Amino acid sequence: MVQESKTAGYRDDGLEGKVAIITGGASGIGQALAIAYARAGASSVVGYFPSDPHDVNETVKAVEAIGGRCTPVSVDVRDARGVESFAQAAIDTYGRLDMVVAGAGILRRAPLADMDDRAWDDMMSVDLSGVLRTLRSGAARIGGPGAMVAISSIAGGIYGWDNHSHYAAAKAGVLGLCRSLATELATRKIRVNSVIPGLIETPQSLDAINSLGPQGLKDAGRLIPWGRVGHADEVARVIRFLTGSDSQYITGQQIIVDGGLTVRWPE
Repeated sequence: MVQESKTAGYRDDGLEGKVAIITGGASGIGQALAIAYARAGASSVVGYFPSDPHDVNETVKAVEAIGGRCTPVSVDVRDARGVESFAQAAIDTYGRLDMVVAGAGILRRAPLADMDDRAWDDMMSVDLSGVLRTLRSGAARIGGPGAMVAISSIAGGIYGWDNHSHYAAAKAGVLGLCRSLATELATRKIRVNSVIPGLIETPQSLDAINSLGPQGLKDAGRLIPWGRVGHADEVARVIRFLTGSDSQYITGQQIIVDGGLTVRWPE
């Protein structure tokens, strides 16, 4: 559920008139980001997976309710040609592309003894290679200075996570990918950063089979210095900052959004 109030107002962060592509835009952080961009005067093309149970039209409605523009496009980040077409939709629809956000991902529980090559490859194809495809396609279409952000996780980005080694490996790989692209694309004035969300309430984390589930999140909230798990909008606003003019000298960095979880003293 998006937490930011409709009365939050316009922020002069250089995003008015800009265009973003966002994978994973049907729910969670991607949906919150499309709304955050709309509040800043930016338009977005939101990618959604065809079999995703979440309705991308809810994102579109929320954006349009505050006077923004948002175009949904079906995309499977495992398909390179499909990702190219997705990125091109920003040019075809809005005539430009300025920001790229790779947010699509899957989460599957798999103990090492049960993890065959297919399970490993499926995870990497979405959560790591899918990020590469998104950033590669977007970078090819950013005509001037721009910004790209990929979403990692404290699982892999900071901590290990038992029964999720393939997920953690992919999320750790995202950090190395972004650091390297930050140096490579600096000459084109394209900034590349990553965001490391902590425990954030999203449809993915509410999945009790593959993640913590509602009770697990509630219990984990007691361990967070801030006293609760995070909201999708709190991560989205950090991404909006990283793609706006206020962060124009920040590239190759990882921003942790976790309410202090990773710095608390162990008890």
